[in-house]
Amino acid sequence: MSEEIQEVGPIDYLVVEFPGNRMTGKGFPLLVDLVDRGLIRILDLMFVKKEVDGSVTGMEIADLTGDGELDLAVFEGASSGLLGQDDIEEAATALEPGCSAGILVYENLWAAPFATALRRGGARMVASGRIPVSAVLDALDAAEAAR
Repeated sequence: MSEEIQEVGPIDYLVVEFPGNRMTGKGFPLLVDLVDRGLIRILDLMFVKKEVDGSVTGMEIADLTGDGELDLAVFEGASSGLLGQDDIEEAATALEPGCSAGILVYENLWAAPFATALRRGGARMVASGRIPVSAVLDALDAAEAAR
C-alpha cells in the first residue's frame, strides 16, 4: 500500500434532496467552514435535477439560490472522478420527481491519523455504515418513554 493511500481518511458520500428544487443556501457556509477548519476535503460535488417525467440532468455549480451570487464558486471544479454517470443515475433513484439534489463525496480528514494508525498496525475496515438521525431520535424517545 502506498504512503499516499495510507494517509487518506475515510471517504463518505451524501445525497441531499431539495424538495421542489428549493435550495436556500443555508448549509453552504457550514460546508465551507468544515473545509476551512480541515475537518473534511471535498472530493466531488455535483448537483442533479430529476424532472417530473423522471429524466435526470446535471446542474452547474452557480447561482443555485437565484440571488445573483455564485453560491459554491469556492468548490467549482471539485471533481476527483469518483462520481460517474452511473452513480448520478443511482442517486437520482432516491429523488422524488420535480426535486433536485446535491451529491457530495468527501474525505474525513479528522479521522485520517486514526485510520492511518490502524492500517499501519495491520487493521482493516470490514464494515461501515450510518444510523439515520430519525432512528436515533426514535430510540431516544422510546428509552425516555420506558423510564
